Amino acid sequence: MVRAQFLSFFFFVTFSVFILSSVSSDAADTEIKTNKKKQPNIVFIFADDLGYGDIGLFGGIGIETPNIDALGQQGIKFTDFYAVSPVCTPSRAALLTGRYPIRYGIHSVFFPRSFTGLPESEITIPEILNKAGYISGIFGKWHLGHREKFLPLQQGFDEFFGTPYSNDMNSYVYIEGNDVVQWTVDQQFLTQTLTHKAVDFIDRHHDQPFFLYIPHPMPHVPLFASPEFQGTSKRGLYGDVVQELDWSVGEIIKALKEKEILNNTLIIFSSDNGPWLTMGNAGGDAVPLRGGKQSTFEGGMRVPTVAMWPDEVNPGQVIQTPLTMMDWLPTFANLAGVSLPDNLVLDGADISSIMQGGGKDGTYLIKDREFAYYYGGKLQAYRLGDWKLKLAQPKHAKNYPAWINWLSLRVLRGQETFQPHELLLFNMRQDKQEKYNLAHNNPEKVKEIQQAIQVFQDSLGEVPEKLNVGNYKFIQDDNRVLFDAIFFVLKWAAGIISICIFAIGWFIARKVYRRKT
Repeated sequence: MVRAQFLSFFFFVTFSVFILSSVSSDAADTEIKTNKKKQPNIVFIFADDLGYGDIGLFGGIGIETPNIDALGQQGIKFTDFYAVSPVCTPSRAALLTGRYPIRYGIHSVFFPRSFTGLPESEITIPEILNKAGYISGIFGKWHLGHREKFLPLQQGFDEFFGTPYSNDMNSYVYIEGNDVVQWTVDQQFLTQTLTHKAVDFIDRHHDQPFFLYIPHPMPHVPLFASPEFQGTSKRGLYGDVVQELDWSVGEIIKALKEKEILNNTLIIFSSDNGPWLTMGNAGGDAVPLRGGKQSTFEGGMRVPTVAMWPDEVNPGQVIQTPLTMMDWLPTFANLAGVSLPDNLVLDGADISSIMQGGGKDGTYLIKDREFAYYYGGKLQAYRLGDWKLKLAQPKHAKNYPAWINWLSLRVLRGQETFQPHELLLFNMRQDKQEKYNLAHNNPEKVKEIQQAIQVFQDSLGEVPEKLNVGNYKFIQDDNRVLFDAIFFVLKWAAGIISICIFAIGWFIARKVYRRKT
């Protein structure tokens, strides 16, 4: 009897342990799968020279952008998001490295004649994510060095199809991997071609975590839209181009839905810098901000940015905390579960807790956020919390006649990039248009920011020399004013000469025709 009870108890305990261990094993397996599921796909869509006022959600008029707007409405609209440079190459470098480009010598745009690129020693987003099992692809404009050792496959990407630099530069080709695959590019179909390539990447890699980087060459001048989008907007060809970019965003969303991975995908849309105002109607709009591309006023560096991640980000958020492109690398690393190297010096911050904060604007997490506005390797402004100090822009060392300065300003169309001004202090929360200089009435705040600038510059330590991008030395610094004036005169002279030639030709042809008749 006792033996029978013992055996019964023994089998009961054994069976219970087996059941519990099975449940624990299943729970452990579930936990692992949950962790894997929470490792999001990341899609980063980058426009080129898109203005703050060119998107409907940011107050844009005459351009319909329902897909881009939906990202912000169903996710986050960032009102104070900054590119790290008002021009292309440094901005893209900062995005991929999480560091100010001044740290590695990138001050300006690379050209076809440039023999340099993003230093191989820099650690990039795809290199970080690859450690977590991500596959990374880029489909679009690279512009961080077109020599083979600087191309995307040598910077951590697994796939690359796109163009080496801006679409107004010579030798504009399609590159796949490390090889030129097409020597001429029909720019009418740039956006469509890159979109199809990106969708194909999603189709092939939907069953593993991926980082998809889509840096569109548009709406950089010269503008091109495919035939079905030409004439569809109320803002001419520029609007047509932006509406085609919006279509592209819609195609990416559709592909993610079809593969049932949209909910676990973080999608971000932004621009590399502000609009190219010198191009007039072809250059976009920064309203209500001041300035544009090549300017360290807000219009040159504050860019329209939205993000959506259905599983983790509450819809309808508006985040006003100053954030930057450099924040994405540490944020992506955290979301992917990757520990960053201890010796990696970053200038960005992990903003995942702000994004997942349920609608809070994150000021409690990043108090008095600081940001340095660089252009051409020179610090031109500094933001500390709600305040921005625009450093004095001295008069040009070469004292050009007033008419040359006037012509230069006409070329810049009020952009004021190279125009002198006194020390300026603005309250960004109350005056994002930068209309009211408060420097004279707030000497203590000026001093506080100047001290913050000194601390920041000291923290940089010794920075390397500027990389030689092969730019013409004449078009630099003080000479720029003279160059702009000459450009203005030549442009109008060329137009007048063309009209004269046409008129003379028409007059001669008419005279010859009359003689014959």
